[in-house]
Amino acid sequence: MTLQVHVRRSLIAAAALFVSVGGLAAQEFRIEEVPSVTAVAPARLKPKTIVFSDQRDDKLTDPGTGLIRFEDWGRERPVQKQFLSLFPGYAEPNIKVSVHGIPKTYTEKLHMYVVEARFLIGKAPGSIDLARFARLDTLEKIDPSIKHRRISAEQAVPQVDSQSAHTRHPDRRWCEAPASVCIESRYPLEGKLPVGIRLANKLEEGGKKISEFMEFQTEIRVLPPEEIDRPGLTKLTALEAPVAGVLEQTIFSVNQVMQFGKLLAILQEHPANPNSTVATVFMALAVETDVLERKKEFENVPVLRNLIPAQVLMGKSSFNSGDSISAGLPDYVRNRIRAIADLIER
Repeated sequence: MTLQVHVRRSLIAAAALFVSVGGLAAQEFRIEEVPSVTAVAPARLKPKTIVFSDQRDDKLTDPGTGLIRFEDWGRERPVQKQFLSLFPGYAEPNIKVSVHGIPKTYTEKLHMYVVEARFLIGKAPGSIDLARFARLDTLEKIDPSIKHRRISAEQAVPQVDSQSAHTRHPDRRWCEAPASVCIESRYPLEGKLPVGIRLANKLEEGGKKISEFMEFQTEIRVLPPEEIDRPGLTKLTALEAPVAGVLEQTIFSVNQVMQFGKLLAILQEHPANPNSTVATVFMALAVETDVLERKKEFENVPVLRNLIPAQVLMGKSSFNSGDSISAGLPDYVRNRIRAIADLIER
């Protein structure tokens, strides 16, 4: 791959699974880091507090990137893989490329960024309206920096692009699930990142220029009762309590950095308080491993030394800024989780 391809991938900080909750000003919840969210019982949860873990200190995590190899994740966390993969049975895809005009196939290795969060909502489960997260009018009001438009199944990239065929759902077409909405989103990179892109474009002659935007397609839906795998989700949350509702957001097409993303927000009855709800949120982003492995060519170019892909992705570059996607995954995700908690409690 060319230098500009790797720069482009590094600058797009993994498509926003939390497109429906970006940019809220009122974020009253605070984050409390814990080793394992699912080990925190409801009785230990505090009001307006989100227990949070992105597993960067996990035994499976690569200390250099803060991510977990897909194969290790699948082997050690099979329940997470079942529910947080692009679709059930998903495997690292075989990608067709052309090398000097000769077609070749290789397996796209992936690293996972996995987040767990849990918090209390001071409402009975039946009073929480998850369906509003699947309405376009709600999305348009939340984050003015991300522009959305509704798309149909015929406009979903995996359906029209043969090179994206490996992201097609094996059992149905994206955007055709009951009570779902599909959107195409566009986010202009902020702060110093556009400057870095322009520098990289000047250094890289020929080929496709690096975009200063990230674009992605997402399916958002509230699972109907007949689709909720209550025993499986109870195992995922490690909480023996009835599942009252599930919000699912799936990124099935993104122009850079990763192969897919998935968010599950699971609402369960509080075991000791019928007027309170336990919300457990999981998020997984599948980052392309070859993006993380690119380092030397960046270090050898003075103006690009702070654009090392893994550093930009994980918010450790001087080019990171703000509290949205341009800040890098760790800061962005924490901010979005706070927004999710605030919206659900409303």
